[in-house]
Amino acid sequence: MAQLDGKNVLITGALGTIGQAMVARYAQEGARIIALDRPGLPDAQATLDKIAKGVRYFACDLNKLAELEVTVGRLSDEVGGIDVLVNNAALVIFKTFEKFSIEEYEDQVRVNSTACFVLARAVSKAMIAKKYGKIVNVTSLTLTGRWEGYVPYIASKGALYGLIKGLARELGAHFINVNGISPGAVVSEAEFRDRGDKREEYHRWILENQSMKKRIEAVDIANLAVFLSTSQSDLITGQNIQVDGGW
Repeated sequence: MAQLDGKNVLITGALGTIGQAMVARYAQEGARIIALDRPGLPDAQATLDKIAKGVRYFACDLNKLAELEVTVGRLSDEVGGIDVLVNNAALVIFKTFEKFSIEEYEDQVRVNSTACFVLARAVSKAMIAKKYGKIVNVTSLTLTGRWEGYVPYIASKGALYGLIKGLARELGAHFINVNGISPGAVVSEAEFRDRGDKREEYHRWILENQSMKKRIEAVDIANLAVFLSTSQSDLITGQNIQVDGGW
C-alpha cells in the first residue's frame, strides 16, 4: 500500500518547478491531489494531467486572502477535510534593495507568509476534528544569508519560519504536525529567468559553496515533503529542514 492512500493533499504553486515534482511524488504515494496556482496559467489542467491522473486544479490568487480562505474552506468541506497542506507557492522578485517599492514588499509578504496563515486556518478545523493533519511549508536557504537581490523575499520567508514555530506549538495538542523545508539552490525556471547570461557563473558559485558538488533537483524537495506528510514523521514538528547539499 502506498504511504498516503486516500489522503487529501492540497498543494499551492503546483505548476512551478518544485510544485510539479510534488504533484508527481504525492501521486506516487496514492494521494488525492488538489492543485492550486495563480490564474492565467496556460494549459494548467492539461499539464497536471500529464503528471498524474485525477489531479484537481483550481486557479486561486493568493493575494486575495478573504476569497482564498472561503475557497479552500469550501474545498476542504467538499472532500471531507484536507489531510495534508503543502504551502509551496511563492512570489519572488529579483533586484537590488533600493529598487523595491513598498507594494512589492507587501505583495511578497502577503503571498509567501500571510497566505500560508490563511490556508492553515482554512484547513485546520477539519484537521482538529480528525486529530490528524500535516502542514508542510517551503521556506528558503536565503534565510541563512549570502544572497543579494531578494530582501523582501527573505523577509517573507523569515515570517513564514515564525509561523511554523507558532502553529506547531498551538496545533501539536491536536496531533497536527507543522514543519518547513528550506531548499537550497534548486535548478528551476527562476534561475534562468533571474540570472540570464550569468547563469553559468551562478551555477559555479553554487557548487563552490555546497559540500556536495551536485545541483539540487525539485524531486529532492518533494521527497522530503512526502516524508513529512507520512506517519514516519509523526513526532517531528516545528522544524525547518534544509535540503541544500551542505552549505
